[in-house]
Amino acid sequence: MPIRINLLAEAKTIEELRRRDPVKRAIFVGLALLVLVLAWSSSLQLKAMISRGELNRVASQVGTRTNEFQQVLANQRKLAEVNRRLNLLQQMATNRMLHGTLLSSLQQTTLDDVQLMRLKTEEVYVYNEEIKPKTNANNHLVPGRPASVTEKIVVTLEAKDSAPNPGDQVNKFKQAISQAPYFQTVLGKTNEVRLTNLSPPQTTDSKPFVLFTLECRYPEKTR
Repeated sequence: MPIRINLLAEAKTIEELRRRDPVKRAIFVGLALLVLVLAWSSSLQLKAMISRGELNRVASQVGTRTNEFQQVLANQRKLAEVNRRLNLLQQMATNRMLHGTLLSSLQQTTLDDVQLMRLKTEEVYVYNEEIKPKTNANNHLVPGRPASVTEKIVVTLEAKDSAPNPGDQVNKFKQAISQAPYFQTVLGKTNEVRLTNLSPPQTTDSKPFVLFTLECRYPEKTR
């Protein structure tokens, strides 16, 4: 019976052992895991880049909306200030001094031998600066005050008394002006008609007369 000798048996055994080497398999597994980790890391980095881009886009939109919101607030403040000033102008126009009413009252307030020579009205408007709220030394809040305008009106009447006894009609004319309904309304109870000037008796064409001045100071009004 012939004897067969496989000369490659040893080589095949070595090859099978090499293939079954656990170190090599571990290397293959490690490489596979490394590839998976790299793929996962790349996906995370890609997601982070996408998320960062989205965040920048949203931040840009928020910044734009914030600027628009601030602009809207600024416009609202300007509108409120314009409306406030408009209301003040309307109040001033509504409550302004009406010269027609004044002249009508003077036409109805006459006295014999007294001639109104000159009428002068002086209207002054003083602007009062805004006072902002502040905290005093006791840490108490002191309220502020909005800007306002103080109205000061003075009516001056220059008249001539040509009575036979010059000067007798001066006080009577002053009383007539004080009792006129118009002046009682505009002057109130605290402001009276004042005699500010009375000249010495003078003569023109042999007729004596005196010149006098009455002042009507209206109450100050702040708006």
